[in-house]
Amino acid sequence: MLKGISKILTGDILKILCDMGHGDELVIADANFPAETVAKRLVRCPGIDGSQLLEAIAELFPLDNYVEFPANVMDLTDGDKAKGMPTPEVWDIYKNILLKMDNDFTALGKIERNEFYNRTKNAYAVIQTGEERQYGNILIVKGVIK
Repeated sequence: MLKGISKILTGDILKILCDMGHGDELVIADANFPAETVAKRLVRCPGIDGSQLLEAIAELFPLDNYVEFPANVMDLTDGDKAKGMPTPEVWDIYKNILLKMDNDFTALGKIERNEFYNRTKNAYAVIQTGEERQYGNILIVKGVIK
């Protein structure tokens, strides 16, 4: 155990966060995400939801303020938009976590589904959670310590 660090952050996760460099991307994926298919490095946290993990990571992870959107969610598909699916509640939860942790953070970016998968293939790592809320995926870009 370490003082001041969430106990849900395993040694594998801490190593990933530490080894990542400026501009590297981390995906916190929901339980339905095809993580095994797209991840270079994969850590599983099946008993934790995405917001719990993001909150723990955000305490340690500087967001990149050199990009327009240092945090991005997978946008609703055209089919879900046509059906009138509302904005997923988990997006507001993610946004509020990041607003609390980073004064420079302003808004979540939205990435089209297939582009999100393609971007994930190039991400430094994927952490797959037990998040069951639809569209519970978020991609964050590591910044620098100021």
